[in-house]
Amino acid sequence: MLFNSFDFALFLPIVFITYWLIPSKKINLQNAFIVLASYFFYGCWDWRFLSLIIFSTVLDYTIGIYLNNEKSKKKRKALLWLSIIVNLGFLAVFKYYNFFIDNFVEVFSIFGIKLNITSLQIILPVGISFYTFQTLSYTIDVYKNKLNPTKNFFAFSAFVSFFPQLVAGPIERATNLLPQFHFKRTFNYNKAIDGLRQILWGLFKKIVIADNCAEYANYIFNNSEQFNGSTLFLGAIFFAFQIYGDFSGYSDIAIGTSRLFGFHLKQNFAFPYFSRDIAEFWRRWHMSLSTWFRDYLYIPLGGSKGSTVKKIRNVFIIFIVSGFWHGANWTFIAWGTINALYFLPLMLFNKNRRNTNIVAEGKLLPTFSEILSIVITFSITVLAWIFFRAENISHAFGILNKIFSSSFLSVPQKKPIELFYLIIFFLIIEWLGREKQYALENLQLKWNVISRWFFYLTIIVLIYFFNGQQQEFIYFQF
Repeated sequence: MLFNSFDFALFLPIVFITYWLIPSKKINLQNAFIVLASYFFYGCWDWRFLSLIIFSTVLDYTIGIYLNNEKSKKKRKALLWLSIIVNLGFLAVFKYYNFFIDNFVEVFSIFGIKLNITSLQIILPVGISFYTFQTLSYTIDVYKNKLNPTKNFFAFSAFVSFFPQLVAGPIERATNLLPQFHFKRTFNYNKAIDGLRQILWGLFKKIVIADNCAEYANYIFNNSEQFNGSTLFLGAIFFAFQIYGDFSGYSDIAIGTSRLFGFHLKQNFAFPYFSRDIAEFWRRWHMSLSTWFRDYLYIPLGGSKGSTVKKIRNVFIIFIVSGFWHGANWTFIAWGTINALYFLPLMLFNKNRRNTNIVAEGKLLPTFSEILSIVITFSITVLAWIFFRAENISHAFGILNKIFSSSFLSVPQKKPIELFYLIIFFLIIEWLGREKQYALENLQLKWNVISRWFFYLTIIVLIYFFNGQQQEFIYFQF
């Protein structure tokens, strides 16, 4: 069930009305209803994979209780590893089995050895990477005594399966979301209106920006041999806005929808394309995943402490694993490696925490230096996105060879003028709202009622007229 579908337009108000008709004192009943609604939402993709979510829920709920009761360090560690191995085992089989088998066979074929190992016809369950990391954060935090395990199975089930963020995040920590299922929720009109406003902006990002950019990005990447360097770079820019509009749009809709039900999810994107260096970009892009890897992998490895060799090792591990998390393809590993190479000089020269504030905070316009930094950071990010989007490594290098050739100076062969105007409009609104959690949050503070509603109507009209071919959310494949 897509957020930008007619099915969801029917599903959401029905669930919303039914949920708030349940007395707020009956928290368990509200939570049970959320679980049922979430299972129905997920089952619309493929009901067979509900068994995985239910199994993961029961496993980590049980392990959490045993971790709390067990005093032996050895047994507690064994319980933690049971959770890690089982959860990552499911992820490895469904997402990475064929990748490893195919590459294993290929390596042996180089030496003339033919192995009769066949890959499996496996369907990747939607959202498995997201809810796996969410449940893992729970058991790890309980193991580290950062969180008391819950004994309320309905609350834990709702935390794991909460439909707004189930299939593509944000990846919520149990320390933030789980306690919210234990407390009484009452309807708040202002929060609901704010949620609807964020949903509207998320739909604009997805339908108007991402889906229209996808049309040109797909055509250019799929026919890259026909185009010159400038057109290919333009296609990469379109993909950059496609993936940002697509994924941050999903996050906005998820966060806004959660607010309708009285829940608060953490911000997942903080206007990353206004970053002044790659370290700032990664603090602002897919923040729930970046902080997950930071807290559960990078810091346990030693982080930025220790020898220079260890620092370099940790940077490459965190970025390569992050790339591999996105998909079983060498292009994602290359994308992660490139970002590690971007990040490394900043870390080695202690410049990675240089830009922690909001760009041009309190000002309308940035300085020339800030503009230059933003343009450079965006440009190298776009070049890295080529590997993310390309079919394989040779495809990516073929595109780069043309971009770094004299044909880059030629006039682009594709010039969708309307899309340029839409992107400019989008960037202006994002820039004006960059100091808030999402772009439109600023409207209620600075604009009068007539201006606000005129703007909302404009957004709705743009969504209606630029509603092209419906595209699945990119991160559903991860």
